[in-house]
Formats: sequence, C-alpha cells, structure tokens
Amino acid sequence: MKFGVPELEDLGDVDGKSVLLRADFNVPISKGEIGDDLRIRAALPTLNWLLERGASVTACTHLGRPKGAPNPEFSVEPVRERLSELAPGVTLLDNLRFDPGETGNDAAFVDRLVEGHDLYVNDAFGASHRAHASIVGPPTRLPSAAGRLLAKEVEVLLGIREHPKRPFVAITGGSKVSDKLGVLTALLDLADSIIIGGGMCFTFFAAMGHQIGDSLCEPDQIDTCRSLLETHGDRLHLPSDVVGLGPGGTIGDPSAGGEVRNFGRSLPDGWMGLDIGPGSAAEFGDVIGEARTILWNGPMGVFEDPRFEAGTRAVAEAVADSRGFSVIGGGDSAAAIAQFGMADRVDHISTGGGASLELIEQGDLPGLDALRAAADAGTA
Repeated sequence: MKFGVPELEDLGDVDGKSVLLRADFNVPISKGEIGDDLRIRAALPTLNWLLERGASVTACTHLGRPKGAPNPEFSVEPVRERLSELAPGVTLLDNLRFDPGETGNDAAFVDRLVEGHDLYVNDAFGASHRAHASIVGPPTRLPSAAGRLLAKEVEVLLGIREHPKRPFVAITGGSKVSDKLGVLTALLDLADSIIIGGGMCFTFFAAMGHQIGDSLCEPDQIDTCRSLLETHGDRLHLPSDVVGLGPGGTIGDPSAGGEVRNFGRSLPDGWMGLDIGPGSAAEFGDVIGEARTILWNGPMGVFEDPRFEAGTRAVAEAVADSRGFSVIGGGDSAAAIAQFGMADRVDHISTGGGASLELIEQGDLPGLDALRAAADAGTA
C-alpha cells in the first residue's frame, strides 16, 4: 500500500475472478473518431496485469456530460472499438452518465454496477475527485484496489506535495482566479515561487490599479488578489508585459483582423490581453530554470490561436529544459505541451486536471478515501 491505498497486489489471487474496473476513457471524439486515445492506453498496465493473471474484466467510464439520459452524441462505441483493439476480451459498459444514479451516487445504481463481480479496481484518477456512484460506491461492496495509473498519480502528486525538492516552482494559468483560488492558497504553503499567467493575471493587475481594457477580470476577486499581493507578493511572479488583441479582432480567427500589440501591464479600452509578452516569458524562464520541482497547471494565454501561443510555448520549453522534476497537472497544460511536441521531455503528465489540483490542494480525494475504507482488500 502507498499512502494507505490498497494496490492490485493487495487483491490476492485474481484468477477466475470478475473485476469491475472504473477507468477514465473520457477521450475527445469528433464525428465518431477518437482524437487522442491517451487515456485508453494509460489503462493498459492495469488491464494487462489483471488479464495476464486470469481475471475477466468489465470496464466502465463516463464520457462527456449527457445529463443523466442516453444520448447518441456521448456513445462509448468508438471507445469500445479502440479498447477491443488494445485489450481484447475486455467488456465496456455503456456511458455511466446515461443514468442519473451515477452523479447522484445512488445506492441502487451501485448495486447494479457491482452485480456479478468479485473485485473492484479504480484506475480513473481524472474522476476520483467526484463522489460519484462508480467511484465511491463499489468499495463499500467489494474488495477494492487502485489501478496502476491511479497509484502512480497519487505517488507523484502527493510526493511533490509532501516532499518536494527545492526550490519548488508552481506555474498557474487559465481564465479565472476563482477557479484556482483554493490551489493558489495551498501552493503558498507548499511552493517557494508561484508564476501567474493566463486570463487570471488581469484580476491581479486590476488589484494593482492597472487599466486592463477588455481583458478577463473577476471584480469580486479583486480584493482577494490585493490581499494575496500584500501578504505574499514577494513569491508571486506576474507578467511584466502582455500581448493584446485590438478592437474588431476575433479570438481563434486571425483572418478576422484586429491589431496585435505588446503592452506593459496596462491596456487601453477595447483591447484584450491574451498572452504573456516576451519579457515575461524570459523572466518566467529564469525562475523555472532554478527550480528543482515544477508543477504546471494552466496555459499562459490562448495558445490555440497561433498569435497568442508564444508565451505558453516559452514556458513549455523552459519546463522541458529544466533539470528539476516536472509535473504537468493535466487539462490545457497537457494539451499545450502535446501540441508543442514536448510531452516526452517532462517527467509526469497527469491525466486529471481537476483531480490533480484537488489532490494538491486537499491532500486527498473522495476516490482515495473510499479505497482506504474498502473492506476485505487482500482477502478475496
């Protein structure tokens, strides 16, 4: 056991046993085609371990947000086809969220899920911050364990939370301060330096008295940002310059026109800041270069638009070049580092953005707590 969570070996002999595996196969699908099968391939170490030891495996997953009713748009059929190629013989149930009992953690739904199974394995790290039926229910009924992916995520993320090599630099980005406030507060207790980019930096700029034009801002968070700057300003690294899009421009559509220009921390009316500037990228790179532990969650700008990708690319390069232990906290940061072709140059890419943040912030997840409380693990 690591961190008190039972692992596959704790299940005992699985030969001839029927295993219910909660996986996270919430992959991007467009027109019936899987865009990236990383999350399916990530489950193979667990699937292969079980199959090689004679277990029969029934997997289950959510896919998208079908709102508790069957919806062809969220069919798992493309996942089922890919899974049959990668792990022949594994059965995949229909989308868990086709039933309202999944998100409602309904006991009757849990009973239907576990019926006919001897063991339960949770390998869905990206969903383990949700107290949903398939995550917290089966451990109350069956001997249970964490799969290889879940165990690895916990080992890495709790490792940097509890025993980071220093300096520990956290890089945060994304749109909203409110989305990251909890983890920002936690990181102030954990990290030596915190880099702040993305849309959330403009609420900090507003707290500093700068004009931010039409940039993203959460007025109800300005006082919070001002307080953070007053108490921890020496450890918060904000951009010194930004790249803005002028009036008439459209995000994601360079052909629509609109001037792109570099600014300091203040922007005129009608302009929207959409990336950190070159000066900030260099300054952030210097901070990252000194780090011995790096956690990155959130892009520096709208990297999907080539006009505003330079800042995120520069940070990705700095992380990839660093001598420190580097962790990408899933979500858009994982998408960015993949887009830039640098995924093989970092130490760990988490499969769960929200789950990784909650684990860093809280030190635990509902899915982990459920596994620790599971009865009879190792005695099946």
